[in-house]
Amino acid sequence: MDVGRRIRALRMERGISLSELARLAGVGKATLSGLENGVRNPTLETLYAITAQLGVPLTAVLSAPEQTPTVRGAAVGATLLEVFHDRDATYELYRMRVSPGPAQLSPAHQAGVTEHVTVFSGVLRAGPVDAPSTAGPGGYLRWTSDVPHSYAAVGDDEVRASLLLRYPRPSTPDS
Repeated sequence: MDVGRRIRALRMERGISLSELARLAGVGKATLSGLENGVRNPTLETLYAITAQLGVPLTAVLSAPEQTPTVRGAAVGATLLEVFHDRDATYELYRMRVSPGPAQLSPAHQAGVTEHVTVFSGVLRAGPVDAPSTAGPGGYLRWTSDVPHSYAAVGDDEVRASLLLRYPRPSTPDS
């Protein structure tokens, strides 16, 4: 699986052992080993936990955007639409669906990452676990996602929305 190969390559580039990355990301060592070897399918929550510890956007481990990869979590399904780069940040744009039922808890991203959600249908409650906000059709939510955060459909209807993640580029001495 390409995702596993990319995770392994990024981990090795950073000189992090499998055990250390598993511990930092809060995932089982066997789970991480299975992902790297292509025998386990990662959940959205697991991928975010791993990429946060590697300091990269989610798309750094996903397939090429032309293949429109979809990642799924406990409540969220997100299809990558586009990746944008500028001098200061990388942006990932997703089409997102949130199923009614239990909320999805997402782990913290690396420092400074922000999420921007525009709701097209349904009612979404999302944001930092300790201070989520609610938006209906046409509504917009924004938060800094370097803390645990959640997504939940309010009521019985699926939420359809766009999700834009902004990953700031690390500063370099020449910047």
